[in-house]
Amino acid sequence: MQKLNLSQGLQQKLSPQQIQFIKLLQVPTAELENRIEEELELNPVLEEGTDSEEEETNSDEPETASESETPEEAPGGEAEETTSSSDDIDINDYLRDDDYNSYKTQVDNDGDDEDDREMPVPMGTSLHETLMTQLGFLGLNEREFTIGKQLIGSIEEDGYIRRDMESIANDLAFSQSVDTHLEEVEKVLKHIQAFDPAGIAARNLQECLLLQLERMDDGQDVDVIVGKRIINECYEEFTKKHYSKILKKLDLDDEDYIRDAIELIVRLNPKPGGEVSSGGVKNQYVIPDFILRNNNGKLELALNSRNAPELRISRSYTEMFKAYDKSDRKDKKLKEAVSFVKQKLDAAKWFIDAIKQRQHTLLRTMQAIINFQYDYFLEGDETKLRPMILKDIAQIINMDISTVSRVASSKTIQTDFGMLPLKYFFSEGIATDSGEEVSSREVKQIIKDLIVAEDKNKPLSDDKLEDLLNEKGYNIARRTVAKYREQLNIPVARLRKEMR
Repeated sequence: MQKLNLSQGLQQKLSPQQIQFIKLLQVPTAELENRIEEELELNPVLEEGTDSEEEETNSDEPETASESETPEEAPGGEAEETTSSSDDIDINDYLRDDDYNSYKTQVDNDGDDEDDREMPVPMGTSLHETLMTQLGFLGLNEREFTIGKQLIGSIEEDGYIRRDMESIANDLAFSQSVDTHLEEVEKVLKHIQAFDPAGIAARNLQECLLLQLERMDDGQDVDVIVGKRIINECYEEFTKKHYSKILKKLDLDDEDYIRDAIELIVRLNPKPGGEVSSGGVKNQYVIPDFILRNNNGKLELALNSRNAPELRISRSYTEMFKAYDKSDRKDKKLKEAVSFVKQKLDAAKWFIDAIKQRQHTLLRTMQAIINFQYDYFLEGDETKLRPMILKDIAQIINMDISTVSRVASSKTIQTDFGMLPLKYFFSEGIATDSGEEVSSREVKQIIKDLIVAEDKNKPLSDDKLEDLLNEKGYNIARRTVAKYREQLNIPVARLRKEMR
């Protein structure tokens, strides 16, 4: 038997204005300009620029947003009503909002950002295009050319072919109707492996290094000859840096015989495909969202000017409302036009509010991070970084952790000692003997310094690093040392050993 029950419940739903603000907040500076251009194209009511009169009026007032100000407060709740009844439009609501007519954010940011708005596009060919050009010079018959084309198509971005030759032969049979055998595929592969860049179309790192050494071999260079023997006969020992085993296997009694050869091998390119640029792909430049200057011991924070666009409501549409208000004749078409413009005005105001709130939130969050890590920002010394998590900043600025996360995950700051992502300043804490908590970044820097200063003939093991850190007062386990070392992209002690 079916029953109907009535129950009450609370649900939290984001308004369109809140969603728009959240999306804008997580957009980095490099993409904000494109987002604004999209909005300008979609909404004819919104335009760039300021009115000189309004600018003079508002220039004395600081452009800051209050903590309670959100995009929700922007007018626009009556948009649906106007569709059915245009007579309810209050023209004055759209004529008295002076702060929307000329919205400009004051930013203390030296330099002209207009000069570098165009992102340079490199002119180049892709790896596969380069290889296909070289294939055309071989004078192969149609069958061999088809095999060569299939092989080049199997080369990955780093320059390797990781599919086995039998699978490629099967692909040729099923997709190209070319019944071939492994010997024929291998023969064409040898031709491609002679292409530039050296080492291309190798099936593994060992073959890649050998191809490059063979390109250097003139029969007289001893280092190249010994290098080829090392890769051919002692590859596993070479990867593990077991130099004594290499000497024994090659029947040599002095490390001097292999030192220069190993240095030559280390300088070879392990990813030959990376030498050729991908055509039509823009270079990626990191544009800072914040700029921090140390002015005689006083830290001055500013937003990149691209975070503070000049936006306003178009005057021509304001004049349209004035004409509509004065007109005695309000026919249906005119009402529909005014209703459409009103909706666009609402959308424009919401967007300007979201941009303004974005700027306010970015500045508050970054200022809180600077205050928390003040000693670090004064000198750039990693050992002065304090343990800090998202919750710490969220409590300071009285905002949700998700808001701080959106700011920290995609923004960068330009400082006197380099450009850094905001997430760089967040780290877990580690207890010391004195009971004080220090940042994990401080411990990582100490590990890095210890490894840089170590004897490369006897590099420090993770156990030894643990002992040295404990002697300095840091309570840290060996597994944590290993984790931090891996995060620093530092290999284990055995692989750090060098020949002297």
